[in-house]
Amino acid sequence: MKNQVAQILTEALPYIKKYIGKIVVIKYGGNAMLSQELKESIVSDIVLLNMIGVKVVLVHGGGPDINTLLDKIGKKSTFIDGLRYTDDEDIEYIQMVLCGKTNKELVSLIGKAGASAVGLSGLDANITRATKMEKYGNVGDITNVDPTLINDLLDKHYIPVISSIASSKEGSLNVNADLFAAKLSIVLQADHFMLLTDVKGVMRDKADDTTLIKEIQVSRVPSLVQEGIISGGMIPKVDCCTLAVRNGVKQTTIQDGTTKHSILLELLSDEGSGTLFY
Repeated sequence: MKNQVAQILTEALPYIKKYIGKIVVIKYGGNAMLSQELKESIVSDIVLLNMIGVKVVLVHGGGPDINTLLDKIGKKSTFIDGLRYTDDEDIEYIQMVLCGKTNKELVSLIGKAGASAVGLSGLDANITRATKMEKYGNVGDITNVDPTLINDLLDKHYIPVISSIASSKEGSLNVNADLFAAKLSIVLQADHFMLLTDVKGVMRDKADDTTLIKEIQVSRVPSLVQEGIISGGMIPKVDCCTLAVRNGVKQTTIQDGTTKHSILLELLSDEGSGTLFY
């Protein structure tokens, strides 16, 4: 057992050196938010990274919490092209959930685990500006990111926890959290953008976890889409990773946020986790 622990630490050392002082953007949401045990596991990974000197930015969605509230008030959720249609009433509830309940729960969990987090949204200090995508109601496409506040917090060893609401001339807009995180990682010049979801990554056979594709060069993405290997809801996620890599983010991964310690396995081990895009 002692030898096993020593081996793990020895394996992690070069990766710790690699990421000290570097920025890692993690997008967290969906089914990984449904379990308190999983939340605490993800938070413990983030806190450990912060303590060894990695600058972690956590971007979160909150679909389950939003659905719960809208169900309670009798509002039906409508999706177009995978994006939540957001009317004038919805945006008030979504902002309340994302900037309030979901955000502050994560900030509190990080505090309990021993690190200092600051809860933000794209509205704070005009971190993100967006234009309205009329087809989807009050949903935005990010046009500008100002990283000043985030960099200030990272330099002071805080963990920024950011909800995907952006400002616009029309008011607050709901932004797809995957795209929000990808564009933030580009402007922050992150070393790694990690997209946590509820599958292991891109698989040749979606029903067989053993067919996981561990690495994909972004130039291969169009052919994998044509072959049907990348399809459905995986396409926009892969598009976010491709966008990040093509704009200077060194590595991006799509990986299973419902697997304990997948963050540490990806960043601090030879094994890795999920599908790496480069």
